[in-house]
Amino acid sequence: MNAPILDERDLADALARERAAGRTIAFANGCFDVLHVGHIRYLQGAANEADVLVVGVNGDESVRQLKGDGRPVMSETERAEIISAIRGVSYVTIFGERSPARLIGDLKPDVHCKGTDYTADSVPEAEVVRAYGGRVAIVGDPKDHSTTELLKRMKAEG
Repeated sequence: MNAPILDERDLADALARERAAGRTIAFANGCFDVLHVGHIRYLQGAANEADVLVVGVNGDESVRQLKGDGRPVMSETERAEIISAIRGVSYVTIFGERSPARLIGDLKPDVHCKGTDYTADSVPEAEVVRAYGGRVAIVGDPKDHSTTELLKRMKAEG
């Protein structure tokens, strides 16, 4: 069964119920434009950090700002649906900003998960997380996978 894709208001309500039931919350985020094994390993690592995993998917405009023209390859709703089907994902939401910092500050997950291309000190949102008493976790496999590189390879071979 796929995880529900909720707007921020409904997500906040769902997380309040999860917390009331004594569950811990992890948050992971990304563009997830063309899904690859690195994404799966990142999200499954994040799912191991708490009872509930929320995944924030960058909206289309923020992906364009972050990745450039021609991106995203898939729409935000398609990307969110794909992420919702991954085992270990509890909830999915789409956010419009380039950074998830505001959303993290609003949701206050127990742990904010980032990939291995970061260290606990280099995570851009670390200050927001620590300000409310959360922690940062580095999860997933070594950053050997890249959607940008995958797309370049596909274009060269196509």
